Amino acid sequence: MEVKDAKFLICDDSILARKSLTALLKSFGYTNILEVSNGQDAVNTYMHEHPTVVLLDIVMPIKDGITATKEILEYDPKAKIIMVSSVGTQTNLREAIKAGARDFIQKPVEESLLEEVLEHVLN
Repeated sequence: MEVKDAKFLICDDSILARKSLTALLKSFGYTNILEVSNGQDAVNTYMHEHPTVVLLDIVMPIKDGITATKEILEYDPKAKIIMVSSVGTQTNLREAIKAGARDFIQKPVEESLLEEVLEHVLN
């Protein structure tokens, strides 16, 4: 897949976290980036926009990231979801992977790790 063809959905209740991830993605050459602030909006946006990759926080209002992951994967079993959270306990990691997330990145996000995870998920 060409860099220009990838569409990203960033879901985090922190505007700072969303802007930080958007800036990192843009530094990698990605330009098609959508942002939402809660899990319900992530599910709705996924169904309408069909992004290539979803970067999803765990702890959010309205609907948490684990529940949103399950609902997105129910709609599209091939969805590529990466959890990006500061709640990096083993329990959260297990829950995210069990729910169907492809990977888990701890906040604050390291540029090289995000790049490595995206390469793996996109190929």
